[in-house]
Amino acid sequence: MMQIVVHFIGDGFNCQKNGRPDKDYLKYRWHPSGCNLQRFDGRALLEKWRGKKVMFVGESLSFNQWESLTCMLHSAVPLSKYTVVTRGSLSVFSFPKYDTSIMMLKNGFLVDVVTEKFGRVLKLDSISSGSTWLWADVLIFNSYHWWTHRWEYFMTGGKIIKNMDHMKAYNIALRTWAKWVDANIDPRKTQVFFQGVSAAHLNGSEWGEPRAKFCRKETRPLLGSVYPGGSHPGEVIVRKVLSKMKMPVHLLDITLLTQLRKDGHPAIYAGGGPKLLDCSHWCLPGVPDTWNQLLYSILFRQ
Repeated sequence: MMQIVVHFIGDGFNCQKNGRPDKDYLKYRWHPSGCNLQRFDGRALLEKWRGKKVMFVGESLSFNQWESLTCMLHSAVPLSKYTVVTRGSLSVFSFPKYDTSIMMLKNGFLVDVVTEKFGRVLKLDSISSGSTWLWADVLIFNSYHWWTHRWEYFMTGGKIIKNMDHMKAYNIALRTWAKWVDANIDPRKTQVFFQGVSAAHLNGSEWGEPRAKFCRKETRPLLGSVYPGGSHPGEVIVRKVLSKMKMPVHLLDITLLTQLRKDGHPAIYAGGGPKLLDCSHWCLPGVPDTWNQLLYSILFRQ
């Protein structure tokens, strides 16, 4: 297992620092049937990305993957100088030797959010922030987790809708993003990835343990390749939208591998004490390291 520099890991993901007593979750790795994932080589990836700008655009689960990747790259070249700069919603991790920047831009919905007198409104058919993405050589998008939160007002076709079905709204917004990418991104200059939908574990009946309301005491993954809770509604929408795009967008197919990892969440070890229970994000080192291994395999397969 790769040795991760733990002082890079934010408090919310640093489960060992926050007192998690078990360590088996650090040892499990996703192994796809019928093939082997390439071994992650941070030096090779930095050479491939020499002179390039890589940008994650999305919510906190994008940050989870971004932080994992920066740790994995630094662990591969521990003596290389680096800089970390955060300004507002943008965090930039740079390796001067390779002239490479790995950026994280927080944008949980991808579409626009506006403030009206009666509250904040999600404009499902509008993207005005795309100009901040155009100059990246590699783009890794993600949006889903925030769509499961309470939100009252949506706008589409110039009309305000209150209490719209969130999955219907997500579908419209993702199609808006897809149209924007198709119209504005040049595949000869920029590679585009979509992180996929990461599973949360909030109800034990989904994984065959109805007494477990949350992931709090989970220390073992589900074995095999079938999740008892069935397919994920967000994954279905993502696959359908991507399948209709002109732009070649590579899906990081993380849904099933995260559904099986009910043991990998911070749970009560997210740094906020036992009252804070996080069954959506992931401990680092941990599950997001595999997402980056998938990213690496796609890049070097090409």
